[in-house]
Amino acid sequence: MTRKTYLRHLAGEADKLFSGQTIEQYAAICYRWRDDGHEEVEVLLITSRESGRWVIPKGWAMEKKLPHQVAEREAWEEAGVKGKARKKSFGYYTYLKSLDTGETVPSVVQVHLLEAAAMSAEFPESGQRRLRWLSPNDAASLVREPELKGLFRTVEVALAKDKKAKGSATK
Repeated sequence: MTRKTYLRHLAGEADKLFSGQTIEQYAAICYRWRDDGHEEVEVLLITSRESGRWVIPKGWAMEKKLPHQVAEREAWEEAGVKGKARKKSFGYYTYLKSLDTGETVPSVVQVHLLEAAAMSAEFPESGQRRLRWLSPNDAASLVREPELKGLFRTVEVALAKDKKAKGSATK
């Protein structure tokens, strides 16, 4: 689906968005710092199980779990990433979720940054998805959702600010 076609489909669902007929999901932008001394950040993309398009780990609300905890759980189940997600959301994006009934429903996804502390080759959905670590700009070019592209394009700036703030706090 081209970007123009995707936006046309999303615009066709605007009435559902404005009337609150949406579903909520929670997601993680998993990131890590490259080990080669350049202090460059990489983000993780995974493929969806159905269409094989590039996405980030995301899922439905879970009883007794806060949004950032759901993001952590999805990162583990879908990508084998262990780490702590930030409690404060990094942003939101909207996409059209295809339901089993064939109906599409707008989904508003709350995104949390999650620094990857460890990765495992064995995780619940291993073998069902492909994983790729990329620069945030490369990741932005592979995802379909315009708002998610925008989030990827702001990751480096946000993390650099955090790193600078932590550095000055320790002085």
